[in-house]
Amino acid sequence: MSMEAIQKVTEVENRSRADKAEAEARMKQAVADAERDGQALLEKMRQEAAEKGRELLKIAEARAGEAAKETAKRAQEESTALRSAARSRLDEAAKIIVGRVVKS
Repeated sequence: MSMEAIQKVTEVENRSRADKAEAEARMKQAVADAERDGQALLEKMRQEAAEKGRELLKIAEARAGEAAKETAKRAQEESTALRSAARSRLDEAAKIIVGRVVKS
């Protein structure tokens, strides 16, 4: 084999090694970029999920507060109705008691 042919083979091998090294470097960079982008997206999703959770909690607390107010209002109305009914029967109860005492 001539010296010129050996040089050409050596040059081709060197270019092949350089191309392979460059391709590996690009691949490693692409993997690193994808991992970085994935981590950033994951963190963003976590933050959005936490914010959504806080929003849902506020909504649930507001609904619970409204339900508690409504329950308290109904309890007050029932209490007022029971007191009114008891007062209306107070005169009748007094008459019955007086009647029993007088008969005794």
